[in-house]
Amino acid sequence: MGDTARRSSKTDRRGSIGNNAADADLAKLGYTAELPRSLSMLSVLGLSFAIMAVPYGLSTTMLISLTNGQSVTIIWGWVLVSLISLSIAASLAEICAVYPTAGGVYYWSAMMATKDYAKLASWVTGWMNLVGNWTVTLSINFGGAQLILSAISIWNEEWAPTAWQTVLCFWCVMLICFLINAFGSRYLDLINKVCIYWTAASVLIIMVTILTMSKTKRSGEFVFAHFDSSASGWPAGWYVRNPMTFHTYSPFFFLFRSFFVGLLQAAYTLTGYGLVASMCEEVQNPAREVPKAMVMSVAAAGVTGVIYLIPILFVLPDVSYLLAASSGQPIGLIFKQATGSAAGGFGLLFLLLGIMFFAGTGALTASSRCTYAFARDGAIPGSRWFGTTNKRLGIPLWGLVLSTVVDCLLGLIYFGSTAAFGSFTGVATICLSLAYGLPILVSVLRGRRMVKHSTYSLGRFGFVINGICLAWIVLAIVIFCMPVAIPVTATSMNYASVVFFGFVAISVAWYFIRGRKDFTGPPVIADAEPNLTGVAISDDEMGLDHSRSPEDRKLG
Repeated sequence: MGDTARRSSKTDRRGSIGNNAADADLAKLGYTAELPRSLSMLSVLGLSFAIMAVPYGLSTTMLISLTNGQSVTIIWGWVLVSLISLSIAASLAEICAVYPTAGGVYYWSAMMATKDYAKLASWVTGWMNLVGNWTVTLSINFGGAQLILSAISIWNEEWAPTAWQTVLCFWCVMLICFLINAFGSRYLDLINKVCIYWTAASVLIIMVTILTMSKTKRSGEFVFAHFDSSASGWPAGWYVRNPMTFHTYSPFFFLFRSFFVGLLQAAYTLTGYGLVASMCEEVQNPAREVPKAMVMSVAAAGVTGVIYLIPILFVLPDVSYLLAASSGQPIGLIFKQATGSAAGGFGLLFLLLGIMFFAGTGALTASSRCTYAFARDGAIPGSRWFGTTNKRLGIPLWGLVLSTVVDCLLGLIYFGSTAAFGSFTGVATICLSLAYGLPILVSVLRGRRMVKHSTYSLGRFGFVINGICLAWIVLAIVIFCMPVAIPVTATSMNYASVVFFGFVAISVAWYFIRGRKDFTGPPVIADAEPNLTGVAISDDEMGLDHSRSPEDRKLG
């Protein structure tokens, strides 16, 4: 007993010392620690893995890639986007190791920009990140509602849910995720860890079950080389006007427009890794653990996706049958056909529903922290409430409430468009891509000087990796505003651009109403260059401004 007590005491002291050091680093970055540091690296890894929710994300968006290219888009699109996402995650991890705060990307943009542009850079990045957090949570839980209702169609394939049934189910899912976050915050560490094991077990069970029970299997050629974009209506290639004749068109045969539109499936699934930066103030050693979790989660997600997708493609039923699914979610029918029974199909679907609740809960957790951090610096209306924490619950309660209410209201778009889910996934991917890209762009424009002391430095390859990230983000913004299929009607239109520019309008309006006068960005001098590697430097050298208290920053 004495040895156990001594070991426990040593562990507690080490944790306390780590927390004190992290809190001291946070103070140097201009903030007072207000949240308990109860999360480990494994927990943050689990949270990132939960938000990406690979089997669930790939399943709920499979209709997009089946419409736009099928096997080639599904498997090789996943590999391509996984590699690009790994580059983006590494670029963000490099910055996060220097600036580990809950403000995340918006704080990074402000710190790395020059003084003249720090305020604008933080405002734009922060709003893109905030909207991205809200809409990725929305898309996860809305897709979950559709998936829950699709379970009925496993037994009755003619049944289709009404708009009211879908929205009400979505609100119920949001309520459950809200309650878990509000009253079960002490268990978030455990929930995030369990998510890793649940997801791994689910992928293994699904893979073994469908491969052993399916009576028919596709050929290897179909799985790895089949491409068919006929269902999308998009032409096979990218066409440009011939500069010699000005009236004929030349196809770039190596680029398929439909293929790139179909990449939304992979790009949407692989977006959650950057959201965990919002948890930096709840991790014991955020400068080391959070960047590590970012990169590891993307690598693990990439491998998991390949393991999950290949068996699915081997047992894929007739594609026209899946595209005609009344529920809009074909994965349950795939499981039903593979197992040969509705009960077997539901059993496998149940595993995905479990992953969905992990993902929805984790996404709302990150969304509430992002809302809290941005409101803390007076960047959104009502900051005096949304930028506070609830001492009894140990969470930013009002930030959680706002995130939940905004998502529930956005769900009403479904009454006007049956393609709303595609729009939600599109706007989430666009906004998060922009939010991730802006601090990377600022870093490149500043010659990467601000990250030269990072413990996760990309070294000599930094400019190349950052350049690849930025090129992809520019392309993603364009292609993910395109409709999944043509011709386009009012109900099948991709409203991602409409939602995106709607939030841009709100951001611009609030900037002129309040932000232009009162918003000063994070409580730091923009040309600061913090060094959190253990070398003692003064606050003046770091450019830190402690003259503003947390209360001063709540401009509400």
